[in-house]
Amino acid sequence: MKLPGPDYDAPAKLNLFLHVLGRRDDGYHQLQTVFTLIDYADRLRFRVRDDGAIDRVSAMEGVPPERDLAVRAALLLKEASGTPLGADIEIDKRIPAGGGLGGGSSDAATTLIVLDRLWGTGFGPEALAELAGPLGADVPYFLFGVPAWAEGVGDRLRAIDLDPRWYLVLAPPAAVPTAEVFAAPELTRNTEPLKMEDFSAQHLESVGRRFRNDLEPVVTARYPIVREHLEWLRRHADGRMTGSGSCVFASFATREEAQSVLDRLPATMQGFVAQGIGHHPLRAQ
Repeated sequence: MKLPGPDYDAPAKLNLFLHVLGRRDDGYHQLQTVFTLIDYADRLRFRVRDDGAIDRVSAMEGVPPERDLAVRAALLLKEASGTPLGADIEIDKRIPAGGGLGGGSSDAATTLIVLDRLWGTGFGPEALAELAGPLGADVPYFLFGVPAWAEGVGDRLRAIDLDPRWYLVLAPPAAVPTAEVFAAPELTRNTEPLKMEDFSAQHLESVGRRFRNDLEPVVTARYPIVREHLEWLRRHADGRMTGSGSCVFASFATREEAQSVLDRLPATMQGFVAQGIGHHPLRAQ
């Protein structure tokens, strides 16, 4: 079914690098990364209910409603606010699950922003970010909504200026569980911390492997399909993995450069070209 009313985008993100500095006593990891949003998005629609129920009205293969981060976000906001209202939630999925693009977390953030407005709960971005902690480390970033240097578990965010870039993203047919990757005994957990001033997203190739994804060796060893996609991409550009998932990407100055590499992609692989965006679409609204 298609709910009436406006569509709301939940954009994907890329980790332009991801370093693991150590493991905390609570089992979580100390990270450094740079997040950027791209204009490749899931699309959500909502309908307010008077009976208080939360219902996802769209099917999602492999993700029952009780595990869906958008549904969990709605329930969290409903409980925290005490509102008697409910909502129907419809999600058109484009962002591949387990790809490291943050699809579920972005859906959750969009749900919090939109239902905060539709329900009139009045939390606002900062309070929503505090509320979102149990939903996962990436959700606060989507609520932050601009390119950011991130530390801690990814929750300490500072805005960073990025020149416009185009990205070719390859999406191997594999969903990589985040918990598995971070629990891997072979994961590097002692990368030296770097300064935000050392990073230049405009010249990733010039900093070489100083900025990398520490999770990449674990994922490519355990998921050969990811390694194959990354090896192909690196024959044409400076490819790297995003997040803890299966997707790999390369950065380009123009759409034409990114598209020219995509045009050479073998028929057995899938990918898309997307542009980095300076702010979350809902910030403009």
